[in-house]
Amino acid sequence: MHHSTLVILDHSAVWQPYFPSQAIIAADDFLQDHSNSRAHVINLCSDLGYLGTGYYVSLLAEARGQRVIPSVSTINDLRNFSHYQLLAITIDKTLVRALEKSLPEQQHSIFIAFGQTPDVAFEGFARQLFDRYPCPLLRVDFQFQGRWYIHSLKPVNLSDLSDSEQSFFGDALDHFSKRVWRKARARKDYRFDLAILHDPNEAIPTSNKRALQAFIRAARQHDIDAELITASDFNRLLEFDALFIRETTKINHYTYHFAKKAEANGLVVIDSPQSIVRCANKVFLHELLDKHRIATPMTELLLRNQHIDYEKLAERFGFPIVLKIPDGSFSIGVEKAEDLESLKHIANQLFEQSTIILAQEFVRTEYDWRIGVLNHRAIYACKYHMARNHWQIYNHASHTKGGKSGGFETVGVQQVPRDVIKLALQATRLIGDGLYGVDMKVTAQGPVIIEINDNPSIDAGVEDALLGDELYHVIMRDFYRRLDEK
Repeated sequence: MHHSTLVILDHSAVWQPYFPSQAIIAADDFLQDHSNSRAHVINLCSDLGYLGTGYYVSLLAEARGQRVIPSVSTINDLRNFSHYQLLAITIDKTLVRALEKSLPEQQHSIFIAFGQTPDVAFEGFARQLFDRYPCPLLRVDFQFQGRWYIHSLKPVNLSDLSDSEQSFFGDALDHFSKRVWRKARARKDYRFDLAILHDPNEAIPTSNKRALQAFIRAARQHDIDAELITASDFNRLLEFDALFIRETTKINHYTYHFAKKAEANGLVVIDSPQSIVRCANKVFLHELLDKHRIATPMTELLLRNQHIDYEKLAERFGFPIVLKIPDGSFSIGVEKAEDLESLKHIANQLFEQSTIILAQEFVRTEYDWRIGVLNHRAIYACKYHMARNHWQIYNHASHTKGGKSGGFETVGVQQVPRDVIKLALQATRLIGDGLYGVDMKVTAQGPVIIEINDNPSIDAGVEDALLGDELYHVIMRDFYRRLDEK
């Protein structure tokens, strides 16, 4: 068992059947311990009821900044399980097949220790359930009434385990504390661990390979051990103290699931689930900016199920008109209509993807400003020029990999017009304190916001052209500050 893992029990006698261990602590001793170690805590107390001993163990561990399983939110979720029965847990075909073998009984029970279960047929389900309800020991009761459903899901007391379950628990605990709390340490012991989520096969990645390596180098200089992870590492997420998402985020996508799981388990996350929700949907963003009177091009929401008078729309906006689906990124799902016929045609095409689309006035400029903002401060600025003979930065019709993008010019933040920076900061303050890329155009009436990206591009050779390595240090210093405050 890793030396920084503590196992909390009602009293040490409960540990009788297992090997003695330095990690075992009685609940009362733990509650009175003020040493504030960064240990990971496995709470095996029997009373997880609201304000019971076990509840306080998790509550105080969280208050002390320790990673604890189960967390207070997991304890609450388990207590309320029957109220929102089966939230995000589907009983899939393989599970039904496994359950059918026990059909004469009309019920079936499985024991889960740290996401593992003795019955091979239920392994996938046990892992899924543990991801959703990270609790050391669980028992799931299924019942059959016309179809299988989960009748109850409850934490199990260590003292109630049978002999075979005790052995299984011992192995699962060993495996869990080795694997999940901490990977084998690098030779240098860093204070924190950071996971950088990326997709090596993404056509237009948010950071190129050189930038990802620069992030890792910068992190290590700030006492953070950074490691690249991919979608397949979801089950390893709790090995880390922080998550940095460096691939295109979407709501119904694993990037969002990673952010949610990380936040729920107390990791520092950029970008947070809230930032992803607020930036990923242009309808939300439009309403938010509109409400706070932040300047944007004239924009209207078009609803698929309502009659749209395209002639009147054209009169209000004038051609060309830009049409967007709410959750595109890198200019995907953004089209320009030059006349009435193309306006109707493009709208109908986009309505196949979304019940709401946005119509926006076309603002003709040679370049867009992109202001990078971190924790309410502008950290870099670029002018992105339009792709050649094209009205957008990315020309997806171009046949090169990832579309053809226009040129760029990296500018010192202090050289950007003051009103551009001011508007970018006003807008991002409404989203959160994460890392954002604010796309803006400057018109005769002043700057306007085109969109806010929760996962802005940071490529070696582009956004870092002026600051060099310092850009990566700025971001890693902020991670360190957030981790240290935790």
